[in-house]
Amino acid sequence: MQILEGSRAIAETINNIRPEVVSAYPITPQTHIVEDLAKLKADGLADYEYVRAESEFAAISIVEGAAAMGVRTYTATSSQGLLLMTEVLFNVAGMRLPMVLTCANRAVSAPINIWNDQQDAVTMRDSGWLMLFGENNQEVCDLHILAYKVTEKLALPVMVNLDGFVLTHVVEPVEIESPAKIKKFLPRYKPQAVLDVKKPLTFGAFATSAHYFEIRQELHDDIVNSQKVIKSEMKKFKEIFGRQLGLIEYYGDKNAEIVIVAMGSVIGTIKDVADKLKKSGKKIGVLKVVSLRPFPDEEIIKALIKAKNIAVIDKSVSLGTEGILATEIRRALYGDKKKVVSYVLGLGGRDITEKMVEGIYNGIKKENRKVVFVGK
Repeated sequence: MQILEGSRAIAETINNIRPEVVSAYPITPQTHIVEDLAKLKADGLADYEYVRAESEFAAISIVEGAAAMGVRTYTATSSQGLLLMTEVLFNVAGMRLPMVLTCANRAVSAPINIWNDQQDAVTMRDSGWLMLFGENNQEVCDLHILAYKVTEKLALPVMVNLDGFVLTHVVEPVEIESPAKIKKFLPRYKPQAVLDVKKPLTFGAFATSAHYFEIRQELHDDIVNSQKVIKSEMKKFKEIFGRQLGLIEYYGDKNAEIVIVAMGSVIGTIKDVADKLKKSGKKIGVLKVVSLRPFPDEEIIKALIKAKNIAVIDKSVSLGTEGILATEIRRALYGDKKKVVSYVLGLGGRDITEKMVEGIYNGIKKENRKVVFVGK
């Protein structure tokens, strides 16, 4: 157990996972992660090849090529950097290349803003990547170890998300697992397919309509079916490391009629409100969604079975509709007689206070709008 900045904890965890190629381009608030990885390499404490790229597009392209050559890779980014990677993110998923990317979530421009919301990651939800969101730095580090096991087993790339500044720059206790212990869970990488001039393969070939449809459907089906493998690996993770991971987590009163749903670090604030309300005799449930892709419909339906009023807090918005997580929840619960209200908070790093959360709890029964922006 160490007291570390979140970015440092991620960097040390990645180093202990033993990738062979690391490439990234600095962008706030992700920069400390790759700075620490560069320093570990410079100090002789890391074995990976560290490639400095001239842009985020170049960085993801470098690890894409390395992954095609059959080695374990790593990259990280934020905001506009993730958007600059868009073309290659789709390529990586379409070519079924095992890869892990850290996204330190940050608002997107314009206007320019360096602070945290989750607009960058959720905009990439349809790129074919599995997407996981951590509540605190311990969970974020654990999710990285899990992500490598899943990506190498399923040949589906994984994006691990954490709130920029709120987690990347906060100092808190984190248990950094040793390379030896990680190896018990995550054995040496054995690629399923490798570019080799002696045994030629084609990655991302031209596909006509006669084949493209089935290829995309296969990717869709594999993402849906990945839930079974992820849950199985989460059980193995607990056996080795003693910490529980889940696609979702329910906190609070199981019989609560009002449940607040969210992703990421804001869950901590919502839990504090739930504890406060419990002391005054009020029932409230908190549902943390860890996996946006695959989206665990069945587990969410089960967790919300007794809820009548569901407040979904998004730190992003699908402009012109509502919060993206809210849309997912509404879809999963389609046909159920439950009231789902989309609350958009925290855009551009605006503080999400306990007062705001309490206001949502107290007002949801009377709320008649589909989407509500809460700024103060």
